[in-house]
Amino acid sequence: MGSSLPANASGVAPGANASPMRSTWKGSISFGLVNIPIAVYPATREEKISFKQLRKGDLSPIRYKKVAETDEKEVRSEEIVKGYEYEKGKWVTLTDEDFAKVEIASTHTIEITDFVELSEINPKFFYKPYFLEAQKGGEKGYALLHRALSESGKVGIAKVTIHSREYLASVKPDGLFLILDLMHFSHEVLEPEGLKVVTGIELAPKEVQMAQMLVESMSGEWNPETYEDRYQAAVRDVIDRKIKHVPDAPKTARKVPQETLDIVAILQKSLEASANSGKRSTKPRETAPRTTRGLVTQKRRVKVG
Repeated sequence: MGSSLPANASGVAPGANASPMRSTWKGSISFGLVNIPIAVYPATREEKISFKQLRKGDLSPIRYKKVAETDEKEVRSEEIVKGYEYEKGKWVTLTDEDFAKVEIASTHTIEITDFVELSEINPKFFYKPYFLEAQKGGEKGYALLHRALSESGKVGIAKVTIHSREYLASVKPDGLFLILDLMHFSHEVLEPEGLKVVTGIELAPKEVQMAQMLVESMSGEWNPETYEDRYQAAVRDVIDRKIKHVPDAPKTARKVPQETLDIVAILQKSLEASANSGKRSTKPRETAPRTTRGLVTQKRRVKVG
């Protein structure tokens, strides 16, 4: 779990009031009679190169028209309604007034209803994290909640409404911050029904030992900065070469491993390859001091979800 929240003389983590990001919304965390003013900031961003479709002849951008299936005629926006197909070919339409009936009013409150052990929650339930920043008057409550969660190994389970939709979420410590992690509801998490389960396989002690040796030889400290999105980098390289009219780099043939059932031989070759390459470096790159301002600045380009 994250360490307890360091504080300066005023009880605020360094730089907490100098955040350059734009908050998603401001509100509070509540549990029992405790109310902690906070601001919510996205904690991740998706970096993906986007493309537009063009006409090959003159590179004119392609637009899409909305047409009806029955007669292929274009339909104006004011003629379009939302419908739900409850049986094949049978529809019920909903208006803005209908959707207004099911809107859940946003109270801008992260209402914690339970505290549970983090280890009891399947990681599949978590899917989108947000930073929580203490606001004026909430510094001490924030620090106390951060400390209590850090030392107990528990997380707060909460309900929160964002853009008129209610989400299940957790509040947990992450380094200097508390984070709000949106979660899937139980009916959204799938079980591996029908998938082949590997059971009854006899494993020789030597096989297990060599597998453990291979794992150990490839082990190191977690340093996410060492992992690169090679596909996005390769696409950017292709784009840069086309812009600069530079020839493509020669491709190197990739060796396809031969099929073999001798797992011991495979493990032995893997161990030799690992030994020859040396244990991967676990020393993290030098980065800016991990202050609240520094951490938030790294996320500045996050697009609010």
